[in-house]
Amino acid sequence: MGAASAVPQVQWSRAAEEARRAIGAAGEQALLRLLRRGGVPQVRHVAAESDGYGYDIDVLRSRTERAHLEVKSTTDPTRLVIHLTRHEYEVMATDAEWCLAAFLVGGDGNAVNVATVSRRWLHSAVPADRDRDGRWESARLEVPAYAITPGLATETWRLVPDALLPSQPVWAFRSSLPLPV
Repeated sequence: MGAASAVPQVQWSRAAEEARRAIGAAGEQALLRLLRRGGVPQVRHVAAESDGYGYDIDVLRSRTERAHLEVKSTTDPTRLVIHLTRHEYEVMATDAEWCLAAFLVGGDGNAVNVATVSRRWLHSAVPADRDRDGRWESARLEVPAYAITPGLATETWRLVPDALLPSQPVWAFRSSLPLPV
């Protein structure tokens, strides 16, 4: 075998890309439904307007309770793999109201489980730029169980009461383990 056989073959298809987009849209729609059912008075789906925000949904419950939610969706209950863009990361790094909501989406497009991913872990997991002539633009991250907290909460308030959230056990939740410092 030659050196060329060591290069992995990437298979892209329009159908696979459309399926990924549908899963992402289903997660965003599931979150919008949960927030509205949870009585959040102001919910705005900013991703429907532009990708420039660095998050998908703007939530305002009161003057002091606001959240900018980035939604990552999957159909895989065994592990949580997300793709984070550089822009999303940079918004997270400067916006205290930014929060990453992970959704397991069922075949019917509804949420099977909802969790929050640790900002500290995200910050520690993204690649470092090693040279001024190159920088990462997108990162594929496999989120470990200790960085996933069941439910939907910012650092200061719960967005939706846990009783309204789907809670099928997934992603090997171990919320009792401390997050790395």
